[in-house]
Amino acid sequence: MIILHASDLHFGKPHRPAVSEAILGFVEERDPDAIVLSGDLTQRAKVREYRAARRFIERLAPRPVVVTAGNHDVPLYRVWERLFAPYRNYRRHIDDRLDSIRDLDAGQRAVTDPARFVALNSSAPLAAIVNGRLGRRQLDFAATAFAQAEPGALRVLVIHHHLLVPPDSDPVPILPGASRVLELARQWGVDLILSGHIHQSWLGCAGAPGEEGEGVPVIIAGTASSTRGRGRETGRNSINLIRVRKSSSEAIAYLYSGDSGRFIPTDSRRYPRRMR
Repeated sequence: MIILHASDLHFGKPHRPAVSEAILGFVEERDPDAIVLSGDLTQRAKVREYRAARRFIERLAPRPVVVTAGNHDVPLYRVWERLFAPYRNYRRHIDDRLDSIRDLDAGQRAVTDPARFVALNSSAPLAAIVNGRLGRRQLDFAATAFAQAEPGALRVLVIHHHLLVPPDSDPVPILPGASRVLELARQWGVDLILSGHIHQSWLGCAGAPGEEGEGVPVIIAGTASSTRGRGRETGRNSINLIRVRKSSSEAIAYLYSGDSGRFIPTDSRRYPRRMR
């Protein structure tokens, strides 16, 4: 199975149309079995930004797309809307569900093994605008969803906010309760955690030193198509490609090259799949 992971597209003022076109070309070339967009589709949650994001998602068809909201997908300065209807535009243009389940069945688009994607909305327009929250109800939703997954299915958790801090990143606070979420993910048998938010890619793992095979891969995507890259990806754009096999997964980070107009592989990491 091949998964394309992109995040932080930021349709709006920071968006780079040429780069989003390059993403579409990358998709046509690699033809992934599923596409994950882990939040911040828009810059300011405006209708015109959501319409542009919707058109982009439609051009990814017929491939399955898993999407979740980010902190930029709720209004920041339109205070009345943020307090009383923060997800109105997201629900209208992207998905009426804020927490969702997406299954890929064996045999679908040449997928050899089933997969269950559980996307949780970690944005929190009332409690923590920037670094988000996950509530007990959402964690219970994920627990039930993974418990009911088909035996042997790949289990993928998708959120916007990061659960670990890359060693070379800017000091952006992690999601409150991140250690609890990581421990629950282990209990749920999660194979991959995909997120974004920090605008810098990182192929990490949540495990004790020397025991990475026992940990959960935590894969962060940079900003796919905006001017807001940070850290070592300042001014850059990146996406991830993940190849899943029966015994291992390989994640490859790609950086956009303005000279070639293409995404070029820059880093990779192989993860053993845990036996359940």
